[in-house]
Amino acid sequence: MKVEEKIIWQQAGGDVARNYVRTNIEFDVILNGPGYAGPLPDCEKRLKVDGCSAKKITDLKRFAEEMKDGDIVVLRLGTSEVYAVGEVVGDYIWMEEFGDIDGWDLQHVRRVRWLWTAVGEPQKFDVHALKMGDTTQRLLDGTVRSWLEGLSIPEPAYRRPLAILPVGTHKEASLEEISEYLYDQGVSSQSIQHLLAEIGELIRIAKWYARRNEQPSEHETVSYLAIPLLRALGWTPQRMAIEWNQVDVALFDKLPRIDSNLAVVVEAKRRNNSCLTALSQAQTYAETRPKCKRLIVSDGIRYGVYARGAEGFSLNAYLNLTRLCDAYPVYRCAGAKNALLMMTPEWSPGEIRDLR
Repeated sequence: MKVEEKIIWQQAGGDVARNYVRTNIEFDVILNGPGYAGPLPDCEKRLKVDGCSAKKITDLKRFAEEMKDGDIVVLRLGTSEVYAVGEVVGDYIWMEEFGDIDGWDLQHVRRVRWLWTAVGEPQKFDVHALKMGDTTQRLLDGTVRSWLEGLSIPEPAYRRPLAILPVGTHKEASLEEISEYLYDQGVSSQSIQHLLAEIGELIRIAKWYARRNEQPSEHETVSYLAIPLLRALGWTPQRMAIEWNQVDVALFDKLPRIDSNLAVVVEAKRRNNSCLTALSQAQTYAETRPKCKRLIVSDGIRYGVYARGAEGFSLNAYLNLTRLCDAYPVYRCAGAKNALLMMTPEWSPGEIRDLR
């Protein structure tokens, strides 16, 4: 790979606890945040007022202003793993569609044509070959640069069309729209009224946690957020078991509470922890229980709802109580309305066709 006279950047693709490398590669992008305040440079003043550090703002400006078309990017996790190498294409952009990447707002975007991606295991270097700290940094390590020089990149890779961005379907849904949708799907008026009353309170609690930067425990997440929402959706205490056979919350089609009646596995994380990474643990519980057709992973505010299909469990809907979006094109899944429907006791696997 030709790296002479090229500026080389190392870009974090998340961290061990929240890995969005796949999203970067799938959409030919690199991402940075926080992005809630809008695009640079206009967002700088608001970020300062909100207490964002000067160091982080400098990182964002480096990403948006110093990085240039044609620069080389090394996509890393931690200080020793590289997952992809590519070239920056075009200028900085801001996209609302990347506003919730497993709980992180990463609307600051650069396009990157990935020229090399790891197959299976990442390319590994000595610990600290890549620097921790800022999301976007100049690459300084000589061993990584030497490895780049030895990479053989086929010429067609430089002409590959960029992936299509997930544009245009991030409209937020109102509670009225949600209630009408659930009613049209056969949910009773009484259940909907109960849900609307409860979800309003849950949204207030979730936003209170966010404003105060509170970090409730996993038990508090389950008790104050997840359980009230599930109760409002129609699950009764008799059909809900907390910490049942190592499952955070088990939901049953009917009594008794036994494996053959298990309908849903709910795996909870602490607020602001990655909830989607809890999938593997939830799958482990469901694998030996074939009657279990749904998995819910949550940090109490965000909910990923998975349905079992011919090829295993796939993400069908995503819900953020503080951001009730209609759809999540970045995940290629439905949004709040479908997530709430899928979380009701009445939902059946036959309805999966309506969620795509």
